[in-house]
Amino acid sequence: MNIQLHQKKVFFASDFHLGAPDEKTSKLREEKIVRWLTSIQAEAEAIFLVGDIFDFWFEYDKVVPKGFIRFLGKLAELRDKNIPIIFFTGNHDLWMKDYFTKELGIPVHHHPIELIIENKKFLIGHGDGLGPGDNTYKLLKKGFMNPFLQWVFKWLHPDLGIRIAQGWSGKSRISNIEKNENEFKGDQEWLWEYCKGINKNTHFDYYIFGHRHLPLELEVGKTSTYINLGEWVSQYTFGEFDGEKMHLRTFEK
Repeated sequence: MNIQLHQKKVFFASDFHLGAPDEKTSKLREEKIVRWLTSIQAEAEAIFLVGDIFDFWFEYDKVVPKGFIRFLGKLAELRDKNIPIIFFTGNHDLWMKDYFTKELGIPVHHHPIELIIENKKFLIGHGDGLGPGDNTYKLLKKGFMNPFLQWVFKWLHPDLGIRIAQGWSGKSRISNIEKNENEFKGDQEWLWEYCKGINKNTHFDYYIFGHRHLPLELEVGKTSTYINLGEWVSQYTFGEFDGEKMHLRTFEK
């Protein structure tokens, strides 16, 4: 994949966690996200949504979770304007299938991808389960991604299945204070270590990830940078690439 900017920009955001912690709070956040998307649409060459956009999402064959209509409507509007949107699953919405692709023309990626934007090489993904450590989650993810277990869950009535899943998701909902997410962990920044390992063999100018919930811009090599996009529950941070350099921004409106 190769993107040319034509005097525009590419935008990146992750960890909206729509649906958490409750409907009222989520709807206010959703409205802010829509304002952000509106503010960037005139200069957006492409928009990357890098995982955990929903606090929970499961696609049955004929059913998807209700809600988020303002956000989904905005995505449809942007696609009608021929603005490419690239979607990544995270650990909260990893059960996405083809609904976005069929209804909105938005490709959904379940693993990191490589691409070139204006001659800069990018590696982009949500980041869950990458790097050293986090072994408990890695084990859980194998179960979550097991086709047989997904098939069994699918046969639960959606009212029951979604309620169970939302209860499970609620145990790990985003809270910077409770999870000490505002603390930089040095060599325990697993995604940073993952990027360093990749960079020993394959050069990327930028490694773009979410999941961590802490905005970070860290040197990987002399010409490589790891950027974590932060989250939208309290920080409202996003990435912006202008063709020469990546910038971490905060949406204030």
